[in-house]
Formats: sequence, structure tokens, C-alpha cells
Amino acid sequence: MHILITGGAGFLGQRLAQQLLNSANLNIESLTLADVVIAPNPAEDSRVNSVQVDLSDPQAANALIQPETSAVYHLAAVVSGQAEADFDLGMAVNCDGTRHVLEATRHKAPGATVVFASSLAVFGSPLLTDADDVITDGTAVRPQSSYGTQKAIGELWVNDYSRKGFIDGRVLRLPTVCGRPGQPNAAASAFVSSLIREPLQGKSAICPVDLSLSLWLSSPEAVVTNLIHALTLGAAQWGANRTINLPGMTVTVQEMIAALERVAGTAAVSKIEHQPDPAIAQIVATWPSRFEVSRALSLGFVGDHSFDDIIRAFAANLSLSNSLSNQLSNQK
Repeated sequence: MHILITGGAGFLGQRLAQQLLNSANLNIESLTLADVVIAPNPAEDSRVNSVQVDLSDPQAANALIQPETSAVYHLAAVVSGQAEADFDLGMAVNCDGTRHVLEATRHKAPGATVVFASSLAVFGSPLLTDADDVITDGTAVRPQSSYGTQKAIGELWVNDYSRKGFIDGRVLRLPTVCGRPGQPNAAASAFVSSLIREPLQGKSAICPVDLSLSLWLSSPEAVVTNLIHALTLGAAQWGANRTINLPGMTVTVQEMIAALERVAGTAAVSKIEHQPDPAIAQIVATWPSRFEVSRALSLGFVGDHSFDDIIRAFAANLSLSNSLSNQLSNQK
């Protein structure tokens, strides 16, 4: 297989690349990582090619996608907070960039699989009428942010290009991912990982939302597993509806902090300071937190067992990352 990952320098792109290269079930002949910066080769693997590219340029996707391209993972996006603050940039990358990828696939690698990473941000709080309502795959989207709107547009395009036979599209609505390393980015959900990541490293973290806020969360391990699983399913298993809500878990911010205390103790929790941020709260409050995902589970997609397990895996990855960093520093 010849696979392209847009957003290949990002956190999920790097993890996805690593897992694809390690897969015993997929015959990966080449893997192209495309991003606005040169993506690291996650395994120093000769099959990997990193390309610096701006997908808002219509010629960029044409250069990336070739007749031998088997599959495209379209992860590249301007994140929620940034898309809300800079409408034109969000449209250029999240809408124009997506259409350029679809058009290039249609004309240069017709029928290739396109896995599009969407988001629960396509839904909005006016949708819910009482506390018992849950989101299903058939729930109408009513995004309350520019990012959510742009993702919803991409979903419709992937479904229509698939209906026309131009591509074999699969749309995965990702839960909020908890477990991102490094520094917070411009995503409105960045605080979710920060509340766990910083205290685990003895650093201060800011909670910008009410503790009662419910979130639909998933670990990066589950998300990457599901991204790969989406590629292995046959087109007939998807049917006419190429969009699916991935499994996750409903967790309040208070429950997140309680889990952190169980795993890492009161010293870690003491690092969290509550500083309300109305702009962030306004965006994330529109995201639903309860989903019915029986279709996803029946197709073999997976969820996490507990939020405590997500924290333990996060802590283990942080320890490994710090150990590798120390080794590299000692070698200099």
C-alpha cells in the first residue's frame, strides 16, 4: 500500500504513522507525511517520505497524490480555537484544503480510500432538549463554531464523493483526545490534556471551564487504533452512510481531576488552578458528551476501559518520552 497522511507532523499523524509502519496486517510500501513543516520520520524507516506543503494551494495535493496512492488519511486542519479566531485561515485549510485533497484523489487516484478525521464539534448544544438525549450517527449536525461548520462541510463532501464513486471515503468523528504531549495548542480542547499532562510533570495547569462540564473523551491509543481499523473495513461494510461517531467515554472535568488524584495523588491535583475563560467555555459547552455508538462497536471500533487507564497510559508515555530525551541529551 502507498499511504499519504496529511497533518503528518502532528501528534496523531506521528502516532498513526508509527502504528502503520509496525502493522503486520498491512503491506506498507511507502508512507508520505505531508504538513506545513517537515514531519519527523517516527521510526527512521526508509519507506517514509516527508513533504513540506500548504494544502490551501490547489497544486499541493496534486503533487502529493499519485496514481499508485492507495489511501489518504486527511488529518490536516486548523484547530478549533484558531479557526474561530481566524475565519479566513480556517476556511482556507479546513474547507479549501479538504476539497483539494478530494479533487486530487478523484482525478489522480480514483477509488482510493480517504479517511477523513472529523470531530464532535459538528454538533451543537441547541440540539439537546433534555439531559437524557444522546447523539447517534443519524443526529443532524448544528455546529456552533467555525471549526465545526468546516468539519461538517468536509463530511458532506466525503460522503458525496463516495456516492459518486470518485473515492472510497470514511468519516470518523473523533472524540476529544486526552493525552497530547508537548505544549498546549490553539484548540479549545487543549486544556483537557493540559489538566493531566502538566500535573503529572509537577507543573501548574489552568482549568478554564466549570468543573461540572461533561466531555466525550478518548485516548490517543484508541483513536489511532480506530483510524487504522477504518482502513481495513470493506466499502460494503460502510454502506451509503460513510460517517460514524467513534467510541468514547463521558467524563466531567471534576471526574477527570478525581481520577488524576487516584492515579497520581493530591500533589498532582494541587497543581490545578481554576481560571474561567469565557471564550473557551463558550466553544466547548456546545459539544455534546453523550453518544450512542452501537454501529461503531458492531464494526469493530474500540473504546477505552476507564479514564484512570487513560491517565496511566499518558504517564507511561511521558516517562518514556522524558527517558528518550535524556538519552539524546547525554549523547550530545
